[in-house]
Amino acid sequence: MMEEKYEKKAIYHEKQRLQFCLLHALNNLLQDKDSFTRAYLDAIANKLIVIDPNKESWTLLSVIFKPHHNTLTGNYDVNVLIAALEGKGKKVVWHDRRTAASSIDLGQSDETLMGIVLNVPVRKYGGLWKGRHWIALRRIEGVWYDLDSDLAAPKPFQREEEVKAFLDDVIGQGGEVLIVLHGEQ
Repeated sequence: MMEEKYEKKAIYHEKQRLQFCLLHALNNLLQDKDSFTRAYLDAIANKLIVIDPNKESWTLLSVIFKPHHNTLTGNYDVNVLIAALEGKGKKVVWHDRRTAASSIDLGQSDETLMGIVLNVPVRKYGGLWKGRHWIALRRIEGVWYDLDSDLAAPKPFQREEEVKAFLDDVIGQGGEVLIVLHGEQ
């Protein structure tokens, strides 16, 4: 009797550096370290600045703290996320925070549902610094994973109900849930 051997796919997990959590979340979502680079996301942010209708309200600080990213540390906004994913043929759909995560169809096929990106409020340095953090969730070989770049390793969820409870907690704490679909859905 011939024994079949299956090689388990390694899960790509980029770790947090400065405020490049959107870069890390995107690469973790696409499971490829070369999907996006800082230069690519900077180019998207700079293109968004050119077409920004609110340029008149800029100040001297806008040179560093640009409308769509911080030139020193990263810290990209949702407009960069959407443009980056649309550039890869993906569609981003905001989840209506007035509804529970149970309304999200996590059982969609991998050909339809790519994953979920979260934007969550964070406090660091004893609450002195408040900001937001990007996190990717993705189903890989039938298992949902929290691919947060602040984690030491990807965290698997045991069941879909656990993912939905996690998403409800994110929503309850003021987080945003963005569903990422393949192609034109």
